[in-house]
Amino acid sequence: MRYEILGPLRVVDGDHVLAIGAPKRELVLGMLLVRSNQVVPADDLITEVWGDDPPRRARAALHVSISHLRKFLARPDRAGNPIVTQPGGYLLDLSRDELDAHEFVRLAELGRNHIKQRRFEEAAALMESALGLWRGPTRGDLPSGSAISRYVTWLMELRLGCSEMLADAQLELGFHRELVPSLYSLTAEHPLREVFYRQLMLALYRSDRKADALMVYQTARRTLNAELGLEPCRSVQDLQQTILMADAPAR
Repeated sequence: MRYEILGPLRVVDGDHVLAIGAPKRELVLGMLLVRSNQVVPADDLITEVWGDDPPRRARAALHVSISHLRKFLARPDRAGNPIVTQPGGYLLDLSRDELDAHEFVRLAELGRNHIKQRRFEEAAALMESALGLWRGPTRGDLPSGSAISRYVTWLMELRLGCSEMLADAQLELGFHRELVPSLYSLTAEHPLREVFYRQLMLALYRSDRKADALMVYQTARRTLNAELGLEPCRSVQDLQQTILMADAPAR
């Protein structure tokens, strides 16, 4: 089986795509996946599902959720169940299954290594494969302090880093014009992420769109000033100066 959490949580079994549907059971399975191959204490699962004010019979309700999940994951051609009861908690055994988040992290790390080795074509292919695993947003209704929420935040940060590295690799490969639309989208979606402004300015400048590149700098400056009271970072300022100097008349 394959568990997919890079988007709405689902389980893929051959040609069958299965969704759980029950929100509390999704949280229980999500927590077990986040800590796959580790024992998750029952108290941690209860806190994840009900927060700091669990119902009086929370442990019994958790037991019912685990029972339903075991039935959901049971397969007639497979001995045992991936959810294993352990002293004090439960463990999700992934030894025979896959988790898309693990594959995403593996591909992103391989791509990062290729970037360091200046193997930009291979790096770009790996980053595209990693980003292609995302099917949409993960659950957005999680409490900010929950374990799943922290894991999702880490994955989202890694996803943004992957997008940055993909753009860097593609700039090195000369795909300046092709990058412009996606970088405009990324600056709009992540207006405080300065690296996307720098990449967009560079892509525009190398596409002979110097005026547009300078307008992007002004947008970045206004946004950062309004939101944080800050000027753009040094690399963005330096690129603006490079573009201005290239346009200056010779003396």
